Amino acid sequence: MSEKNSNAKLDYSLLLIIILLAIISVFTLYTLDPYLSQNSLYQNMYLKQVVWYIAGSMAVAVIMMFDYDRFRQVSWLLYGIGVLSLLMLYFHFPPGIAKEVKGAWGWFEFPVLGTIQPAEFMKVFLIIFMAHVMVAHNEKNPEHTVSMDLWLLCKMGIIASIPIVLLIEQPDLGGVLVLIAITAFMVLVSGIKWRIILTLFSTFIIGLSTFIYLYFTYTDKMNQLLYDNGLDHVVQRFQGWLFPEEYSSEGAYQTSQAMLAIGSGQFFGKGIGQFEKTQYVPENHTDYIFTSISEQFGFFGSSVVILIFFLLIYRLVNVALKCKEPFASYMVTGIIGMFTYQVFQNIGMSLQLLPVTGLPLPFISYGGSSTLTYMIAIGIVLSVFYRIKTYMFDES
Repeated sequence: MSEKNSNAKLDYSLLLIIILLAIISVFTLYTLDPYLSQNSLYQNMYLKQVVWYIAGSMAVAVIMMFDYDRFRQVSWLLYGIGVLSLLMLYFHFPPGIAKEVKGAWGWFEFPVLGTIQPAEFMKVFLIIFMAHVMVAHNEKNPEHTVSMDLWLLCKMGIIASIPIVLLIEQPDLGGVLVLIAITAFMVLVSGIKWRIILTLFSTFIIGLSTFIYLYFTYTDKMNQLLYDNGLDHVVQRFQGWLFPEEYSSEGAYQTSQAMLAIGSGQFFGKGIGQFEKTQYVPENHTDYIFTSISEQFGFFGSSVVILIFFLLIYRLVNVALKCKEPFASYMVTGIIGMFTYQVFQNIGMSLQLLPVTGLPLPFISYGGSSTLTYMIAIGIVLSVFYRIKTYMFDES
């Protein structure tokens, strides 16, 4: 177990990046306030976001006090709590607390506390538990035979599949894709032989290509098949992405309005608080907050935000590469997968490059559960970095 010593220190670069993203988030929500406050539910969102960041900062401080290896001891418990909460939502339990929002049973609503989205916390819980399972497997099977690698892959698949199935039932397409991305990133560093990973990847590409061929060849039949299996929301978003002109008033309305807002910002934007188009974009403070930034500050401002995210991912990769303890490395890799996919997907759907999935932009979109989850993840990374120096100066 690693312990803090005199060589330990904070990752000030990572802290600075998070502070910059927090400032961008609060400032953007502040500029949106005149439009958001027209709905009493959305008043003072920027102040609420400040509160969530304060709570998140406290969580970071608490996490950093403990050795990250402590998470191994409670990994089963965290994963169990996450799965149990998703099961409760599946059964709409308890009545009056489990809440449906826009057709998805994904929230608990508590007096005073407000709403909590378990799917967000499940991301970090999955990372911690999967990292523990990977370490335990590799310690027990130091020689990577094909059979043992396949067994590890099977275990990782089962662990990820349970929350994925429960999220499909909500339905929460965005959450499903994030868990898949996390699992994929962690498989890459699991020690599983590359020929197995490449075979798995090739199988996925063949399956995806087959689906795309069948969809465009037998569109009506494929749509009906998806509808019959309760995936109507997937069909609507997929059609809205492929045929935005035909579905501008349905599945593609959000993306169409977002594209207008982003395009109207041109190079330097219209200026602070100038929302000629963004005010008509649904969820412009959450899923589509990137459009709010783009219209105000144009291509230049949007590029700065993207650059900051690149720096975030670069810093996380740097920490992962410095880790000599597998459990720490696996956790940081899972966190990299979570952030990388969400940034890529959110900005991609805003630019109509990817289908709409309802994922927030990390650290910038408004959201209590999501902001807390991201800050907990950063707390884990900072805890790892804080104790990394112990290994760098070990004689071994």
